[in-house]
Amino acid sequence: MTWVKTVAYDDASDRLRTLYDRVSGPGGKIDNIMMAHSLRPHTMEGHMALYKAVLHHFGNDVPKWVLETIGIYVSLLNGCAYCVDHHFAGLKRLLRGAERADRIRAALEAGRPSDALDRQTARALDYAEKLTRTPQAVSAADIQTLRDAGFTDGQILEINQVTAYFAYANRTVLGLGVDTAGDVLGLSPGDGTDPDNWTHG
Repeated sequence: MTWVKTVAYDDASDRLRTLYDRVSGPGGKIDNIMMAHSLRPHTMEGHMALYKAVLHHFGNDVPKWVLETIGIYVSLLNGCAYCVDHHFAGLKRLLRGAERADRIRAALEAGRPSDALDRQTARALDYAEKLTRTPQAVSAADIQTLRDAGFTDGQILEINQVTAYFAYANRTVLGLGVDTAGDVLGLSPGDGTDPDNWTHG
């Protein structure tokens, strides 16, 4: 599951057990990426709050499927199969079927987002790729390119934040050897209106 020790639910302190209850999915299952934080529950709480804010918050304007697609692309670029598998399953659910999701994944794996996405969305993925591969090369011109594609500055911030979040999540997974064994793929917080509701489904 991970290269560092994790704390089982039955052995958890009251605080950790409360967090486990908040992030658990059907049948009380806790994703391995969250279990990896169990020796430091405060980092689990921080991770989940950031994850929900950038991907599942009612204040976001960019469609959730676009944010998920950015996350999948960043995870592919970083070689993080765990996050690709989880978020691709989520993308299929959001798009209500595998055919379009499969076309998008094939385009991302080929490094050609524009093969499956409209021009505006492809520009967002171009930005995410540059920020992931060569962050020091990002300039004001890249932000203007996103504006010219039709994104507002608030939406550009969302694109930036989901890209940055996946850099963090990918390195958490890859650096600790987290795998998908026993995970239920594609679950996500369902209630975007309540930042404290982490219930997965």
